[in-house]
Amino acid sequence: MQHKDPIVEKVYQTYSSLIGEARPVRDPRLAVKVLEDRFKLVVDERVVALAFASFMNGRPVLFEGPPGTGKTEVGEALLELWSGRKPLILPCSENYDEYKVIGDFHPLIAMKRGFNEESFTPRPILAAMILDTGLLVDEVRRSSEEFQNLLLDIADKRRIIVPELKRVFKARGPGFQIIFTSNPEDIAQNDLSDAFLRRVVRIKFTYPPREVEARIIRLRASDAPAIDGNITNLILDVVNELRRTSITHKPGTAEAVLWARMAKSIARLRGNNVVSIEDLADAAYPVLVKRVEDEDTVLRVLREVLGVEAIQH
Repeated sequence: MQHKDPIVEKVYQTYSSLIGEARPVRDPRLAVKVLEDRFKLVVDERVVALAFASFMNGRPVLFEGPPGTGKTEVGEALLELWSGRKPLILPCSENYDEYKVIGDFHPLIAMKRGFNEESFTPRPILAAMILDTGLLVDEVRRSSEEFQNLLLDIADKRRIIVPELKRVFKARGPGFQIIFTSNPEDIAQNDLSDAFLRRVVRIKFTYPPREVEARIIRLRASDAPAIDGNITNLILDVVNELRRTSITHKPGTAEAVLWARMAKSIARLRGNNVVSIEDLADAAYPVLVKRVEDEDTVLRVLREVLGVEAIQH
């Protein structure tokens, strides 16, 4: 597709192949079904309704909770359902500024031909606005307060000003929405400002109830070899016990699923039709131990719950 606007043309050339095109899904009840069938995600209808209602009211959404609780995956999926296009992802960094996320100028071309549309390179936020698709800002606490305010200003006004080009870009439809993710327990990150928290709709993510987590494991580890209810219960016994301990890295649902899938892969490589406790034990250490200081505690819990003395590590 050709566009008369050179900036729009650059955006489509660079990003359009990443986003696809589908019919939006904005009914929360239907979205819950699509999330499970297409994305293999189990999401509370209330979360879907709150996110969509926030979009309808022009408010960005903050998904906040510990690692492994599905914030990023759910955020991506909801933005895709809302706009009908895959969202662009912006993993945050402390050194981000407007030039790295909105657009900058190619130095050699700018020196030769000036700071104009020819030398300008659009970046993800401007691209998402032009493409009318969602933007997932991952781990927003890793960014500065100034950067957070920049993002909120764009979300509020639904426009981006590029002074060097003397141009104002405006959102062309409702597809441009923003979801932030944040882990408030990470002490290495920055605080969110009062201004930021006042202007977002905060949705809290926690570890799911046991029956929901078991359903997620079955859904995301449904391929052969089979994993029976006893093995699933052992996985949940271990991860829930580790969440109650004082270890640095508490396993999320993502680790529970990965542990199940790793055990299934080991069983498959061994020619087993079902996952055994030995398969589960052999996959445990690489998945669950993230820091050296947690090793003794994790090994103790594994031995107590699995009833296996030798854990490979």
